[in-house]
Amino acid sequence: MSRAKRLRQAIVVSCEHGGNVVPTRYRPLFAAHRALLASHRGYDHGALAMARALAKAFAAPLAAATTTRLLVDLNRSLGHPQLYSQVTRAADPTLRREIVERHYLPHRGRVEALINSAIEAGRPVLHLACHSFSAAFGGVERNADLGLLYDPQRVGEAVLCAAWQRELRILAPGLRVRRNYPYLGKSDGFTSWWRRRHPDTMYLGIEIELNQATMVAPRARARRALVIEALARVLGTR
Repeated sequence: MSRAKRLRQAIVVSCEHGGNVVPTRYRPLFAAHRALLASHRGYDHGALAMARALAKAFAAPLAAATTTRLLVDLNRSLGHPQLYSQVTRAADPTLRREIVERHYLPHRGRVEALINSAIEAGRPVLHLACHSFSAAFGGVERNADLGLLYDPQRVGEAVLCAAWQRELRILAPGLRVRRNYPYLGKSDGFTSWWRRRHPDTMYLGIEIELNQATMVAPRARARRALVIEALARVLGTR
């Protein structure tokens, strides 16, 4: 990628699970689920801090949602079986439609407006979607501090993530960075939705996954800064 193309590239940052806020109208649904709200199933702990840091570092627009994912999962496609949680899945269909209209569509629309605006101006977009994962799942410890999720069939995404990983090996040799872990980047998600609409010459969608045990605590701020520095070097802004 030439420097001219790098300078043309627009960066858009999003965070779909940035908080565990329950809007007043829906609080009765969650009266018996306080512990669930505080867990990883309620939100992605630390993801919003990473998203804000990326947006600041690259002077990029940020679209962040702080409503709990237990209300509706903003990272799932409409019709996906996990769009609604165990809390809202059995709610009246009219109420579920209302939740989609009030909370799902507005966030997706904000990101859509940012991406479309850049592409319509002829600028390719790098979409960084920030998430986090629990340190263990099913009693098994996950062996990564940072996951970079992408579609292996999208050459631009694969090249970017490989370069990002290499830079982090130089800057932070002890940081465990894995690609398409702990989830597959091509699975259903907001970035996958966008890939179906634009070629990778105009859209690259990368999901950043932080280990909540090693990348979220206040002392891990320096690690997150290295993640940003490595990306800046790959993009040629350093």
